[in-house]
Amino acid sequence: MADYNFQEIEKKWQSYWEKNQIFNAEVDQAKPKFYSLDMFPYPSGAGLHVGHPLGYIASDIITRFKRLEGYNVLHPMGYDSFGLPAEQYAIQTGQHPAITTEQNINRYTEQLKNIGFAFDWSKEVRTSSTDYYRWTQWIFMQLFNSYYDKTADKAKSIDSLIAVFEKEGNGNIQAVCDEDTFVFSSDDWNSFSEKRKQEILLQFRLTFLAETTVNWCAALGTVLSNDEVKDGFSERGGHPVERKKMMQWSMRITAYAERLLQGLEEVEWSEPIKEMQRNWIGKSIGAEMIFQIKGNDKQIKVFTTRIDTIYGVTYLALAPEHEYVQELITEDQRETAEAYAEVAKNRSERDRMSDVKTISGAFTGSYAINPFNGEEIQIWIADYVLAGYGTGAVMAVPAHDERDYNFARHFGLEVRQVIEGSMENGSFPGKGGTIINSGFISDLEMKYAMNKAIAFLEEKKIGKGKIQYRMRDAIFTRQRYWGEPLPVYFKDGLPYLMDEKDLPLVLPEVDKYLPTEDGEPPLGRAKDWTYRTADGEFPLEKSTMPGWAGSSWYFFRYMDPKNTGKFVDPKKEKYWGSVDLYIGGAEHATGHLLYSRFWTKFLFDIGAVSIEEPFQKMINQGMIQGRSNFVYRVKGSNQFVSYGLKDNYDTSAMHVDVNIVHHDQLNIDKFKSWRPDLANAEFILEDGKYICGAEVEKMSKRYYNVVNPDDIVERYGADTLRLYEMFLGPLEQFKPWNTNGIDGVFKFLKKLWKLYHDSNGQFQVSDEKPNKEELKTLHKTIKKTKEDLDNYSFNTSVASFMICVNELTAQKSNKREVLEPLAILVSSYAPHIAEELWSLLGHSDSIIYATFPEFKEEFLVENNHEYPVSINGKMRAKLTLPLTLSREEVEKAALEDATVLKWTEGNPPKKVIVVPGKIVNIVI
Repeated sequence: MADYNFQEIEKKWQSYWEKNQIFNAEVDQAKPKFYSLDMFPYPSGAGLHVGHPLGYIASDIITRFKRLEGYNVLHPMGYDSFGLPAEQYAIQTGQHPAITTEQNINRYTEQLKNIGFAFDWSKEVRTSSTDYYRWTQWIFMQLFNSYYDKTADKAKSIDSLIAVFEKEGNGNIQAVCDEDTFVFSSDDWNSFSEKRKQEILLQFRLTFLAETTVNWCAALGTVLSNDEVKDGFSERGGHPVERKKMMQWSMRITAYAERLLQGLEEVEWSEPIKEMQRNWIGKSIGAEMIFQIKGNDKQIKVFTTRIDTIYGVTYLALAPEHEYVQELITEDQRETAEAYAEVAKNRSERDRMSDVKTISGAFTGSYAINPFNGEEIQIWIADYVLAGYGTGAVMAVPAHDERDYNFARHFGLEVRQVIEGSMENGSFPGKGGTIINSGFISDLEMKYAMNKAIAFLEEKKIGKGKIQYRMRDAIFTRQRYWGEPLPVYFKDGLPYLMDEKDLPLVLPEVDKYLPTEDGEPPLGRAKDWTYRTADGEFPLEKSTMPGWAGSSWYFFRYMDPKNTGKFVDPKKEKYWGSVDLYIGGAEHATGHLLYSRFWTKFLFDIGAVSIEEPFQKMINQGMIQGRSNFVYRVKGSNQFVSYGLKDNYDTSAMHVDVNIVHHDQLNIDKFKSWRPDLANAEFILEDGKYICGAEVEKMSKRYYNVVNPDDIVERYGADTLRLYEMFLGPLEQFKPWNTNGIDGVFKFLKKLWKLYHDSNGQFQVSDEKPNKEELKTLHKTIKKTKEDLDNYSFNTSVASFMICVNELTAQKSNKREVLEPLAILVSSYAPHIAEELWSLLGHSDSIIYATFPEFKEEFLVENNHEYPVSINGKMRAKLTLPLTLSREEVEKAALEDATVLKWTEGNPPKKVIVVPGKIVNIVI
């Protein structure tokens, strides 16, 4: 094969890998393991664009490198295949989401295989497959049958809790449970009806059914997470979202808050991602106390981290969703306050947290009593208070909190200083300092004032010291069709689990994928959606699991995807253990990663897995941004002006499909056929060409700047795509895609190919021994590549390959001892060309079975040095001399050099300065 025929080469080796199952991984105790994983992709109908493979290429390079280092590598791929987009398409077209999902998966798989990833496709899993979600349902059942024991600091069987209730009641139980759980004796428990017992157990179970305030989107017919709502509208489709109370399944992730926090110290993640998780968990040490409401037997519970500022409280602020809001609004405030609360509660928590400039609120007309000084303080509704944090009520201290201060100034409320310090520029946060104007805690330092105030609360039985977490229990249901059915039926209005032998509970057929006419979820349309027991036939749960259910444990199923008896074989799980390298987007920092860590810790508690942290090292790849192109239309015409001439005309810029632009030059014929209205377009050219403008933007169909990797692979090859994406810049950084730069990488691969061929294009590699310069070039590249791969620095390796090939080309090197290790070095990045060269070198096995070349320092040790020789301060000659020469020998050689003799005219110098291994300076 004379030319570098990448299309033929790449198809050949992709077929070879698949036929021979080269990348299949099984447990091998004789080898160290390495588990490389990419974040679970959702297979959208649009397929991949060139930004999507970035992380996959990086993990694939590491996968191949680790194999060369002797590791047994697990590198699987699968699909997070339940989801709202497929369901929305089903609603619009009537086509079952399974059909759409299958088509999308096939498209994704084809694209991924075309790029040559070393995935073990025999381990593929799909969350929407019944043999997968049977185990998601099983995990749900284990959570339902568990509670969290605070003393043991782990989950335990609900049966063990029932045994305690039967023997001694719940008076001494240290368990995570609902706050309104009442105390009962063993006699009480044993006298309760089955229904009452189940109601109580729901207050302890790790997954439970309760009324919860949710983001309800009527147009989508489902509950949305906070991240899916912006400015009161759904991010998908822009539909109105309202906050309303609904019965929902939730996961008691709050039980694991402290362990989730401490576990961050055990993983190798970037500090920003860890900090995002810490902030989401939101640990606060403080106090909880109650305020009596004037003229009402209700009490408002408040959590504060600064109980020492209690005398500075000048109003209470409630979240618009607070359960007492309606009751506290007096008649004279009703119209204003109710209207405000209705609007404010439908703003998402994310918007309310981020919008610090807008100050809004409404006075309820009611007053609370400060138990420390007996003062009456106004109760307000304010959207800066969140129902999901603390108790949904804030004791406002305007003098020492910025948001309280801004609110108080806006509404003319009192600002009372209780911490010593300057107040000239508004509120004074006062992280420490002496307490003033505060009754019995005045003149105390913050720490002592807090302790004394907490002692007062506990003595009066109106509060206590408490550790609070911002994180709320995770809502676990969606009112949609395309998700995992919950293995739950209802008897007397209470949930019970199906028998495990009846799993999986398979999604039923429905006539439409919309909610029913009376507002039930789509499963309400299913016929005979019931469960039969010895006691009768009962209705099944009509909501389905959220998108994060299947993605919270998939990394375990990859280890043993065909197992029908367990979700993973314990021996396999113990061997593969935690994921050694996890690559994916930072946007999952507070959703997927927290839920996955929570489920893993739970599975560890019940002895189902051997690890507590699923992802040991994680890298978040940056985004590849689009490079948009523009044409310039003369206003009021169908005439387009080239970029360099546009300032001479009154024009408006218009996005144009980047796929009909090459090196910023527009293909005019393709442009005319791009849209019907452009068929008769006219052009004002410069130098006979139409040059487009360019700008870096998000890669989006809206901007016509989406580049399909299939097009790049067809034109340049998968190896070029892989190398180019790595060459764009550091993996973690955002970087613009520019197809104009891909030619250089393609030329590099052709130059690499030529190293192994003679001028006639025939394969020719010599068995002669390489010289020192060739070995120096090789080992310099081995050293750099190893260092880069150990540090996950991919772009610099590509640069070093280019330098290496340039140097070897200049040296006219075609030695096997150099070119064979070079093929191995390149193989992780450009596996197809490397496999072909490896085969041409006479190897019958895949290059994946080779060994990473050993670096030898001796080949980088310099034996000679080129001395610059200066005469009277000007460099006049260069001498290459052995580094072993003494100072005197260097001086002698310099004075005898013909060029130096010409400048000294044979006269003895006044002074000679020799710095060994550096310079020679002669003064005449």
